[in-house]
Amino acid sequence: MKSYVMRKSRSAACAACILVCRLCPAQPPAPAPLPDAPSATPAASTSAIPADEVQTKRVLGVMPNFRSISPGQVVAKPTTREKFVTATEDNFDYSALFFGGVIALDAFASKETPEFHQGMAGYARYYWHTVADQSVENYFVEFIIPAVNHEDARYYAMGREGGGIWKRVGYSLSRAVVTRSDSGKPMFNYAEIGGAAVAVGISNFYYPTKEQTVSNGLRNWGQDVGYDSVTFMFHEFWPDISHALLGKKGSKAAATP
Repeated sequence: MKSYVMRKSRSAACAACILVCRLCPAQPPAPAPLPDAPSATPAASTSAIPADEVQTKRVLGVMPNFRSISPGQVVAKPTTREKFVTATEDNFDYSALFFGGVIALDAFASKETPEFHQGMAGYARYYWHTVADQSVENYFVEFIIPAVNHEDARYYAMGREGGGIWKRVGYSLSRAVVTRSDSGKPMFNYAEIGGAAVAVGISNFYYPTKEQTVSNGLRNWGQDVGYDSVTFMFHEFWPDISHALLGKKGSKAAATP
């Protein structure tokens, strides 16, 4: 169901993130509270956050980063409407539609699902299946389950004040299984684990029967959760990577999320 390019890009993204993060200076652990600690004030604020720690709305000015919260930023608890809007932005952002087309093109070229056939009609089938996969998962992980279960699906970055590189790596990867409630308390990430599983189950309704196997389902579920884990790590270190690549100029630009 998922393309080879997606699987290969996930591994490449993970390796690239760790390689570039080694350029970031390791910081000794500080007594600052973890981002999971509940906020005392519901008002949003980024004025006291260093410019090179601010999470921008887009990575490299292209990829969506709408769910990331800068370290130390105080935000109001998410509303159901905000969860829906964020999921919709992630689904139908121009970059998501573009990369979906690239993924579909690779699957089309490698004839990953022979039942779709070739030609323009075949590519169209690959494309809408790819976009459907992304959309269903995003809505369950970012909106439906978080709204029902009162989960906060945003990513709260730890930042350099929270600890060294490996502590931040462990924290970001763990967000696939640990999140926070709308009230700010740590909780199991039912939205991520359960949402990905539900999305894989739903995909059986619109993929050919030959693709509806248990092994394929487990593989795709693991890939979805693993990909999101790597994505969290990339978002955690994005300000560091941006600062390393763009220097002070990039940091000033990042000051406006």
